[in-house]
Amino acid sequence: MNVSRTDRAATGADAAAAALVQPEAAVAQPEVAGAPAAPEGATPNGSRWGALGPVGLVLGGCVSVQFGAAVAVSLMPRAGAVGVVTLRLVFAAIVLLIVCRPKLRGHSRADWGTVVAFGVAMGGMNMLFYQAAERIPLGPAVTLEVLGPLALSVFASRRLVNAIWAGLALCGVFLLGGGGFGGLDLVGAAFAVSAGGMWAAYIIFSARTGRRFPQADGLALAMAVAAVLSLPLGIAASGSKLVVPTTMALGAAVAVMSSVLPYTLELLALRRLPASTFAVMMSLEPAIAALAGFLILDQAMSALGALAIALVIAASIGAVRTQVGRGRAKMPEPEAKKVPASESKRMPAPEAK
Repeated sequence: MNVSRTDRAATGADAAAAALVQPEAAVAQPEVAGAPAAPEGATPNGSRWGALGPVGLVLGGCVSVQFGAAVAVSLMPRAGAVGVVTLRLVFAAIVLLIVCRPKLRGHSRADWGTVVAFGVAMGGMNMLFYQAAERIPLGPAVTLEVLGPLALSVFASRRLVNAIWAGLALCGVFLLGGGGFGGLDLVGAAFAVSAGGMWAAYIIFSARTGRRFPQADGLALAMAVAAVLSLPLGIAASGSKLVVPTTMALGAAVAVMSSVLPYTLELLALRRLPASTFAVMMSLEPAIAALAGFLILDQAMSALGALAIALVIAASIGAVRTQVGRGRAKMPEPEAKKVPASESKRMPAPEAK
């Protein structure tokens, strides 16, 4: 699931959306952002070692995102949370626009409305999450943010078993707050939960954008929208601090670590990794965020906090696997008649609700 990387690449968000909101799509394995996903259980060259390649790429993307977030937090004393978000989005938009060179013509009003909504969700998610990261440790911030996609998964499935996963997640949140959130800044926690709500919106509009725009064009355009919206806020909040060479260099590094590099790694991984597996691996992000906070920001994690994060991760994985199992059960039985490979077609994914 996301994208917290505070900004999931289009490939990652589409895959997470497939596993969370459209379980049938996760089983059918539609092509995502030009990268055909692998069939369930397939490994390159039939080797179990081959499966480690895409898994390593996804883990590399997760590590890059969360350590990029840690670098962003360390940059906040220089430029503030809003300034850091602005630098990240602007530099990421520049890189993606140069690399993708999306076409501006030939799109309908509905297409542009979708990509603008995607950009608004992306910008809002980043702004809210970085406000949270400025006030509370990274591990708890990402854990609370994950509740957004988790809630999306539970509400989309409408199955009783998902109430168990929701309850497990709430237990984790209760423990994370030390039984009453006395140990966490309440404003920071509210920002993190709000970022989770924007993350859920991000997943929905990312999937819709991916169906309307080829390759990564939609991601590049949405990133540009988010950058344009954040720029006035960043200038008002940080002013000339944004153009200090050292600050700009660190902002560019955050953009590469949190947006460009994860997108590239996920694009390569999803050529050989099922979307359902991808979504389960995304559930590990709170733990990676806690590790990044400990190593870079010296943010200690208590045993109770570690248990809380583990409960939320377990709930997230359970919700993903429940959705995938539901989608696999709905798949029709294949016909006995053999179809020539040249005539076979990939099953299309159903429209998102």
